[in-house]
Amino acid sequence: MNSRFRQRRRIPIRALVMALLAGALIPVAGASAAPAAMADDGAKVVKETQIDARTLDIEISSPALGTTGLVRLLTPQGWSKGDGRAWPTLYLLHGCCETADYQSWTKFTDVEQFTADKPALVVLPSAGKIGMYSDWWNYGLFGSPRWEKFHMTEVRQIVERGYGAGDRRAIAGLSMGAYGAMEYATRYPGMFGAAAAYSGAIDVLAPGIPEVTQLNMIAQGFPIWGVLWGDPWSQRARWEDHDPAFKVDKLRGVKLYISCGNGQTGPLDGPSSPPQVGALLESNALSNTQGFVDKLKQQNVPATVDFYGAGTHSWPYWQFAFHRSWPVLASGMGI
Repeated sequence: MNSRFRQRRRIPIRALVMALLAGALIPVAGASAAPAAMADDGAKVVKETQIDARTLDIEISSPALGTTGLVRLLTPQGWSKGDGRAWPTLYLLHGCCETADYQSWTKFTDVEQFTADKPALVVLPSAGKIGMYSDWWNYGLFGSPRWEKFHMTEVRQIVERGYGAGDRRAIAGLSMGAYGAMEYATRYPGMFGAAAAYSGAIDVLAPGIPEVTQLNMIAQGFPIWGVLWGDPWSQRARWEDHDPAFKVDKLRGVKLYISCGNGQTGPLDGPSSPPQVGALLESNALSNTQGFVDKLKQQNVPATVDFYGAGTHSWPYWQFAFHRSWPVLASGMGI
């Protein structure tokens, strides 16, 4: 009887293996199976979420961040994942603090509608509340977060290997992202055909900016002085290495668009939202941006400059600036 019982319970090994494999390949509800694209350091997509016909969110397991990072893709008409086609690619960067979200551009502007007929893939990566588009120094320990590594290696390799991003690239950003666009364009000469900065404090060593940067770090929950690039005075060389104003010669050959308002209430400011904070931030951004443009002129680096007058540090003006900069960005992507 025991023998017959054992015989009835016996399952062929081949059938068992096939059943286990089949179970392993069933995706979890709400998440799609991860695509094969992987970065050189092992970063990989662990989840895809299709938001609408053109909008795809990907979640990347990132060694550079020590956690996962999110990226939104706006795909062009005719795009099909894995078809071998390489598209002109725009990296669009967000700002700090309350605007620190990979979804910000699609939440607060018409970027999805505006690019609907444009033959370009738009990549909108997360950059933390105040990641500053940098690999943090962390008092010589380095380690995470390494936002530069995440964006310029992991995200770039994944979208190029698995999502049709090509090597005709442009980059643009607002506020902190304006700094990021110029920092990446100077740190990676030849990678971007065009770069645009909207309302940015691009020169991080201009008077008052080191202190503001440190105070912003503290306000966002990083209370230790110097965690980003060290002390701005005793470790000035480290700050200069992360300051596009000290590397403007690296922008030669890049099509540049730089814009800013003057902080005064302008035509796009709504009556229900007092613009005091936005006014102060934009007026400071203007003086910083003017100084950066002066350094471009000193090095004979051409740029399209749009100091458009009245306007505050707010989304309606960044949408306006993005629209105005599109011909420059498109030209840099060969469109």
